[in-house]
Amino acid sequence: MRSYHANLGAGLEGLTLKDGPEPKVRPEEVLVRVRAASLNYRELMIMIGGRYPLPVKPDVIVASDGAGEIVAVGEAVTRARVGDRIVASMFPRWMDGPFTLEHAAQLGGSLDGMMTELKALREDAIVPIPEHLSFEEAATLPCAAVTAWNALTGGRPLRAGESVLTLGSGGVSLFALQFAKMFGSYVIATTSTEEKAAKLKALGVDHVIDYRASPDWPAEVREATGGRGVDHVVEVGGPATLEQSLRATAVGGEIAWVGSLAQGAPPVDVTALFNAAASLRSIAAGSRAQLVAVTRAIAVHRARPILDRVFAFEEVPAAFSYYVAGRAFGKVVIRVCP
Repeated sequence: MRSYHANLGAGLEGLTLKDGPEPKVRPEEVLVRVRAASLNYRELMIMIGGRYPLPVKPDVIVASDGAGEIVAVGEAVTRARVGDRIVASMFPRWMDGPFTLEHAAQLGGSLDGMMTELKALREDAIVPIPEHLSFEEAATLPCAAVTAWNALTGGRPLRAGESVLTLGSGGVSLFALQFAKMFGSYVIATTSTEEKAAKLKALGVDHVIDYRASPDWPAEVREATGGRGVDHVVEVGGPATLEQSLRATAVGGEIAWVGSLAQGAPPVDVTALFNAAASLRSIAAGSRAQLVAVTRAIAVHRARPILDRVFAFEEVPAAFSYYVAGRAFGKVVIRVCP
């Protein structure tokens, strides 16, 4: 059984393909032939940045996200069968409710991840794949899609007709705009190129802002919302964009802080946080219950995740290099077992 392994801070050159024994299936587990896995920024934080807020085991099998089909079941399994198509929950012990340290064990971190040909998973940590999705599409859901869903529904719930601001065109932002349109929201998105602006408009974004051409983009956000600001911000830039997001948020609105993609961040003025009269909520992806909600919403709307490129399993190092370059519009996916 082949798997890709990495260590905290070892860089992309530390990514190693190894051959090991097949997992032993415990009574409450299922054995999954992994068909596809997807890349997230968290993998770069672990491998390149050497910084991650949760524990990372040495020589960990990388990737929190993966989908596949069940090829064997333990003797105590009652809710899954051989042949079922499933996606794995990123936090196998986080079933529902608020995040606590008891839920901190995660695939591709303190637990081996999904960039492997076979994976043993507890039956209560898997979710059926919507029938219309491919394995490659389903593999994008556990981190980015669940994070976006949590950002919009886990705190101040998004209501029909409210406004949402997304930043850039990464996986979380693209899922957030798709979910926001499902809710009937007015969506504003920032981007840096005309090409990406056109793609965002094609996905239904109501107002696109080129943040390079409009450095004071919060003013444009307020103008587009009649002066009041947006109800929800999906904040992926972190400290480098947080103060601008505060200026763009309506009184009583919410900023869901889901990442820190932008670099070279200045310190945030705490007065700006107070003056915004908005809530700031940090997001740790989401629970299995939120993954279930995501799959149901996607199934009802027949929605499809946005894929940028699919690589073969033998091309995982090249896939990471491509992802690091930052040119992708949508998710970068690995086809593990064709």
